[in-house]
Amino acid sequence: MNTLADVKKNTEQRMHKSLDALKADLSKVRTGRAHAGLLDHVSVDYYGSQMPIPKVANVSLLDARTLGVSPWEKKMLGAIEKAIRESDLGLNPASHGDMVRVPMPTLTEERRRDLIKVIKHEGENAKVAVRNSRRDANHALKELLKGKAVSEDEERRAQDEIQKLTDRHIAEIDKMIAAKEAELMAV
Repeated sequence: MNTLADVKKNTEQRMHKSLDALKADLSKVRTGRAHAGLLDHVSVDYYGSQMPIPKVANVSLLDARTLGVSPWEKKMLGAIEKAIRESDLGLNPASHGDMVRVPMPTLTEERRRDLIKVIKHEGENAKVAVRNSRRDANHALKELLKGKAVSEDEERRAQDEIQKLTDRHIAEIDKMIAAKEAELMAV
């Protein structure tokens, strides 16, 4: 049986994981420089199932502004190139022998705006994850109340604490997004 302390601790850990995931996602949004982690979320069709590019190819840095993607199977070349082109990253890959070269576009005003849309979307996803943690915690508290493990006052107090935790994490997400936005807009 869960206790009040367990519910609070689990919720805080889940919310913290959401922040960590957002931090990792934001670090991949680069300001015009190539970064091997950039293609981690781009999926390619691999024998009927969607696989992230690093699972079917070697992603390397050719220079500061170019990524090289070497598929482990030659016939994946076209599929990888297509997946990168159709991703929301705005990249224009080109096959070069048995490798896909992915030059990083210089950050135009429009490209910066597109990247800001991407990071705001990531921020929204993180907020949804935090709110889902709150919902699950409130559900667990209701279960404790139903099972007579806590009084109504304790349950209400715990819900308030979880709401404060939620507000704190959402404010932190907003701060992270604002900082990344400022970094992208700095020319």
